Amino acid sequence: MFSNLALNYLFVFSVVIIWFMLGYQFILFLNGYRYGYRSQRTKKEIEQADPELPEISLMIPAHNEGMVITGTLDALVNMNYPIDKIEFIVINDGSTDDTAVQVNKVAQRDSRVRLFNVPEEVAARGKSAALNLGLKICRHNVIGIFDADNRPEADSVIHLARQLVSNRRLGAVIGQFRCINRRKNLLTRFINLEGLAFQWIIQAGRWNLFRMATLPGTNYLIHRSLLETLGGWDQEALTEDTELSIRIYEAGYLIKVIPYAVSWEQEPENLRVWFRQRVRWARGNNYVLQKHLAHIFRIKPRVVGLELFYSMAVYYLFFTAILLSDMLFVLAVLGVITIPVPGPYSEVWFFAFGLFVLELVIALSREREDSLSNIMLIILSYFTYCQLWIPVVLKGAYDDFIVHRAHKWDKTQRFSMDANAVDGKS
Repeated sequence: MFSNLALNYLFVFSVVIIWFMLGYQFILFLNGYRYGYRSQRTKKEIEQADPELPEISLMIPAHNEGMVITGTLDALVNMNYPIDKIEFIVINDGSTDDTAVQVNKVAQRDSRVRLFNVPEEVAARGKSAALNLGLKICRHNVIGIFDADNRPEADSVIHLARQLVSNRRLGAVIGQFRCINRRKNLLTRFINLEGLAFQWIIQAGRWNLFRMATLPGTNYLIHRSLLETLGGWDQEALTEDTELSIRIYEAGYLIKVIPYAVSWEQEPENLRVWFRQRVRWARGNNYVLQKHLAHIFRIKPRVVGLELFYSMAVYYLFFTAILLSDMLFVLAVLGVITIPVPGPYSEVWFFAFGLFVLELVIALSREREDSLSNIMLIILSYFTYCQLWIPVVLKGAYDDFIVHRAHKWDKTQRFSMDANAVDGKS
């Protein structure tokens, strides 16, 4: 058994970082909850103003999406939006399944649906490349993006469009994504909790506090002129949404959260698919951090630049602290080390745990999902699902900084869904 000053410092460092982040998250949580009510008031005001709706080109990038594309297109073409002001472009990006066949079936029923087959020599190079090609054939001045597994609610796009044209400072507007297969198994239930917490605490909280949010990759509208000025999507970025968000703020525009513009999406149903998706996110975050670190603090106001940096660095700040605290806890339990740092650390831990649970429960209450079973899942997730992010971050760091593995787009595997599951009740 041994103890030394370095271990004490590591322990205190992990406690300070974890508590700083919990405290900051609590501030965001309060602001996110407040924004939930403010957004409803704004919704009524904009509906009463009844702004003229823009013409929209919605792009749906699709690589081997035959399993889900029909349900997505059915939900899109049945939305409440003037039929002469919207088109739907499916970008068939080198699919080897029946994606094209399924899209053509819907196109025969609705002429607004168009299939764009990416030329074979440039196909399957990732979502960003597909979107850049699709942008060239869009007819309208507002661009919308939906992933191929998304099933938006009927009023989702009209809510986004009204907001976008009502404020000249807005470069883009984003809706909320929900987990359509959340009741499939324990993993999808955890992902549902994670998604709701992220959107109601992080996204809504940051918008209310700093007028800042980041693109989610789906269910958003953006001005075509802004996209073209910025040069489109970065084809090297694995998280093209985060990367584009930074350039939007650098250009002096805002990205606004519209929480009542909802789209239901499919989430990974097994750990293998989840792990590969999250590692792609972590590596994408590494790329964005490396690309923009030198000039991110020049964004005005500077607090937005600081928040963008924090949102990218949070992977390493938080999970380094979690990893250290886990290691020190295990070693102390095994009797390998002792940490005689004075302080009420047991009480501090229980208070932190209670704060974690309370924040998520109240966030879930915004969607009326604060059931007893979900509260028990929140408690369980603290010890299980949250810890899974440690190997994710470590794998992402290993791939990028140790072996320097090339960035290659890895499409998330889809699973079959109930054709009628448009409202998320499957």
